[in-house]
Amino acid sequence: MKFPFLKYSKIYFSVSLSLAILSIVAVLIFGLNWGIDFVGGSILDISYGETELRPSQQDISSKLKEIGLDNFSVRSQGEMGIVIRIPEVSQATKDKLLDYFYNAEGVEIEKIGLESVSPVIGGETKNKAINAIFYAVIAIVIYVAVVFRKVSKPIKSWQYGIATVIALIHDVLIPVGVLSVLGHFWGVEFSIPILTALLTIFGYSVNDTVVVFDRIRENLIIGKGETFDQIVDESLNQTLVRSINTSLTTLFVLLALFFFGGESLTWFSFALIIGTIVGTYSSIFLASTLLAKWLAFSHRNS
Repeated sequence: MKFPFLKYSKIYFSVSLSLAILSIVAVLIFGLNWGIDFVGGSILDISYGETELRPSQQDISSKLKEIGLDNFSVRSQGEMGIVIRIPEVSQATKDKLLDYFYNAEGVEIEKIGLESVSPVIGGETKNKAINAIFYAVIAIVIYVAVVFRKVSKPIKSWQYGIATVIALIHDVLIPVGVLSVLGHFWGVEFSIPILTALLTIFGYSVNDTVVVFDRIRENLIIGKGETFDQIVDESLNQTLVRSINTSLTTLFVLLALFFFGGESLTWFSFALIIGTIVGTYSSIFLASTLLAKWLAFSHRNS
């Protein structure tokens, strides 16, 4: 039994548009909780020997204010840890901060680490990250257009590239929206590992979409289907099981990383999980359907 994918295209577009709008609204309202990799500052990572000896976040916040700090954040990390994020301050202030924790009475500290990044370097990193994303999108459009250059009817090769990028923006925008909400309410930082996850989603999304497009190209060449809509439906049904199986095996690994990979991999794997789910959805329900509707719109207006 074949599923009529194009029959329910309005539902796919409505779901995708709603999620994209919600993600944009979240970013506009909450912004992104940029990590020190991008904006500069310092992160103090402290692990205590016993849970009951760990100071409360309120006590730590009060002490930081006494030292003269502001615009800082304090959050728990597991049962034994505290993570403190502070803006760029003088070395003297950092020394006062370290002295407070090292000399606190009745507290056993197993590990304390301080990581600092200059605001200048952080700004350069942010600019380079934006440039990397921009050039990646341009490269993808060119690549897909070149790959599909021999298939010019009824869809132009560059239209495959544009559809791929629309699906790609959809696949990255939704995880960014989720991370914006998490950053606002739970302090999740947009860091270099998160950026790496988003760039990985770029590659995964393009790969999954191109596989479906390639099947459309093959079916166009052999003439399997009377109309372009029929060819798209046939191609999606042929690649459906492959796409789902590939996504599931990827998700199994990512879920293992999320639950057992440790704190450093938690949000990296979480971003990839969201991106993989959304990317699979867009490659099946969005990208190819968009091509068919684009062609139908062109015929109505020609």
